[in-house]
Order: sequence, then structure tokens, then C-alpha cells
Amino acid sequence: MTYCVGMRLNSGLIFMSDTRTNAGVDNVSKFRKLFTWSVPGERVITIMTAGNLATTQAVINLLEERSKIPDERRPTFLEAPTMFQVATIVGDTLKECVRHQAGEGPVSESPFSATLIVGGQIKGMEPRLFLVYPEGNFIEAGEETPFFQSGETKYGRPILVRAFDPAMSMEAAVKLLYVSFDSTLKANLSVGLPLDMHVYTADTLEPGIQRRIEPDDDYFNQISSGWSDALKVAFDALPDFKF
Repeated sequence: MTYCVGMRLNSGLIFMSDTRTNAGVDNVSKFRKLFTWSVPGERVITIMTAGNLATTQAVINLLEERSKIPDERRPTFLEAPTMFQVATIVGDTLKECVRHQAGEGPVSESPFSATLIVGGQIKGMEPRLFLVYPEGNFIEAGEETPFFQSGETKYGRPILVRAFDPAMSMEAAVKLLYVSFDSTLKANLSVGLPLDMHVYTADTLEPGIQRRIEPDDDYFNQISSGWSDALKVAFDALPDFKF
């Protein structure tokens, strides 16, 4: 399992994912699930992957390969004129990989399925964020749905729903993501450190802060312990039930 979150803020985009993959409690590994490409001054694209590892690796490898050796599939995702077309290319590549892995079985019921979060900006346009489904179709983040989650979403979602604001600062949004991931890590062993993060500031058209958050990360541990203490204080402050 995994947990990925992509946020669309007024000031840019933030992406965060864990790195744990598992095929049972005795077979746990770490793999990168957050990937960023850039054409300096022209575009920045980030993709996060959740689902079958063989499928997601095939998607990333195909996108990479086709961008370096363009053929009849042009434009590649690094040449497409809009982020909508980037999401379309990524969706088509995912659908192709799912069908190849699953053979002739129903695509939507395949154990080889995966979900991707795709975001970025192309020069002259606004930053955009998409959630791509195994069937290749996708939806776009908007005012009413300004962030996307994939993987093990239920434990970290209440934090985001209550506190997220598109107008919040990048610093506050990163703090919110840390809390959301900390809640998920404590509730589900299939999601684990280290975490990968990319903070993209709108209109810079170059990768922003990219960081790997290890188990000994001081800020993450400060947020984790501080959030636990704050919850206890808030709980104690609530009125007791009266019999």
C-alpha cells in the first residue's frame, strides 16, 4: 500500500508520498513513488504513483523512454502543449501498461491496476493537478476539490478536509501534510517512512524544494509529538458527557 497527496494552492503545488511497498508482512521494500521532470523555463511535471509496483514502474519507464526517443507517439509528455494533454498521455500510457500486465481480463478489475497523481505547469498557463485512474481517464483539481489523495487515504483525509485552505502559505501546507502523513503512519503499517516531497512555486518553471524525510528527521518528529500532545490537550478541554 502507499499514501500520496497532491495539493493545488494559490501559490503553487505540493506533492508528498511515502516509499513503502509490501507483499505481506514479511516482504517490505522501499521504492520511490514521486518523480519530477523539467524543461528549464518551459515546464515542470511531477507524477506520483500508487498501486501495483510493476505497473507503475512500467508507466514511468515508458514515459521516460518515449521522451528520449520520440517516435510516432509524438508529442511526448515533455512536449505536449498543455497539462491536460500531459494527463491524457500519462493516462493512455497507464491504460496500456495495465492491459499489457493483465492480459485480456477486465481492465478495471485487474490486480495490476494503479492510480497516478499528475501535476505541473507549462509556460504561459496556470499550474494544474490531475488524478489519473487505471482505465486512463482522469479528473482535475478545482476550487471544490483542491487536493487529491491516492493509496491509503482514509486516515489522513480528515486532517486535510478540516484544515486545508488554497490560500494558506506553502509553509503551513507542508506542516499540514506532515500531520496527515503522521496520522496515516500511526494507523497503518503498510505506509512507512521515508517520505518524498516536492514543493513547486507557481511561475518559476523549475523544480522547487525536493526533500526525502527520513525517520530521524527533526521537524517531522517535532510535528508528530506536537500533534499528539495537542490532540490530548484538545480532548481534555472538551466537556465531559453528563449521565
